Amino acid sequence: MEWTVKFSRKVGKQAKKLPFEIVEALGLLVRDLTHYGPETTGWPNYGKLQGKHDCFHCHLRKGRPTYVAVWQVIDREKRIIGVLYVGTHEGADYRRLC
Repeated sequence: MEWTVKFSRKVGKQAKKLPFEIVEALGLLVRDLTHYGPETTGWPNYGKLQGKHDCFHCHLRKGRPTYVAVWQVIDREKRIIGVLYVGTHEGADYRRLC
């Protein structure tokens, strides 16, 4: 059974401002999240955010600027994942996310 990936309104607005290659990488990440669930370990700097429950992140592109994605498991029974942030690493406030 596949997972459902939902985007917050804010992420939808953020994605419109991203470079094309980052949007492509986000599409690949969503495909992996849909098929394999929230623990998609094949992405660079993938990890669970410390001190956060079921909240994960990975890098979509390394370098300057580094682009990251942050997602959280909303419901494990219904298999729903919510993407909370997509953007530069410098703009991500991990304490406020999740």
